Amino acid sequence: MTKLKRLLIAASFLPILQAGLSVAAETGSALKDDSMRFEPFADAKVTGSFNRGDSLEILKKQGAWLQVKTKNNTGWVRLLSVKRGSSTSGSQTAGVLAVASGRAGTGQVVSTTGVRGLSEQELKAAKFNEAEIISMETYTLSAEQGRQFAAAGNLKTVAFPIIKAEKGDSK
Repeated sequence: MTKLKRLLIAASFLPILQAGLSVAAETGSALKDDSMRFEPFADAKVTGSFNRGDSLEILKKQGAWLQVKTKNNTGWVRLLSVKRGSSTSGSQTAGVLAVASGRAGTGQVVSTTGVRGLSEQELKAAKFNEAEIISMETYTLSAEQGRQFAAAGNLKTVAFPIIKAEKGDSK
C-alpha cells in the first residue's frame, strides 16, 4: 500500500477520533475584548473578562449565550463574542483533513448557510405562531404617528437623493 493511500485512510478516521475528543468540551477563541457574567443575562454580575484572541473552553450553550472557561475564570458571554473551534489552523492535522476533504486549495472557501445562536434541533422544532405575528403587528405605527414621534424628539428629515421614494411612501 502506498504512503498516500495509508495517509488518506488514516485521515478518514481523524474526524471520528476528533468527535470523540470534543464531547468533553469545545474550544474557542475570543473575537473581541468582553466581560464574563455570573448568569446568561446582560445585567448579571460581571465575574471576569478576557481579551481578543484568548483561548476559551466552551462548557455550555443557553440561547444566545455560552458558558466559557478561561485560565482564571468561568462565566457567561454572548455567542457573538466567541469563535468556535481551535485557532491552530497551521497544524498538520488540519492540513491532512484539508487534503482528505478536498478543501486544500488556496482559498479553502466553503459555502454554508446557517443561523447563528440557534441549534439544529431548535431550528427543526420551530413552528409558525400566528398569535406572535399578530402581537408584533400591534407595534406598527402609521406614517403620521412616526412624524409625531420625530417632532417630539426634535428629529429632522434627511434627504438621500440616491434613494427614490416608492409610490405611496411619505417624503
